[in-house]
Amino acid sequence: MPEPQLSIRSAKARELAQQLSRRTGMPVSQLVEKALERYEHDLRPRSGNTSLDTVWELAAAGRATVKPEATSAHDDLYDEAGAPL
Repeated sequence: MPEPQLSIRSAKARELAQQLSRRTGMPVSQLVEKALERYEHDLRPRSGNTSLDTVWELAAAGRATVKPEATSAHDDLYDEAGAPL
């Protein structure tokens, strides 16, 4: 059974593929396949959450577990002048 063919009529694409093939030792067909897979992956829809969004979500989840009577005051650790005890 003959192998499927892909014809690209771009001198620049052919030259880049041949250069990469020489540098990596990979066949051009494998390089094209990997490049297309990577491009397809890059185009996939993302969840929309950035790292900062995740941090804010974690902070909100943490705040939800804090008891209402909790305080961030640490007056018992310092003297009247503000020096540590």
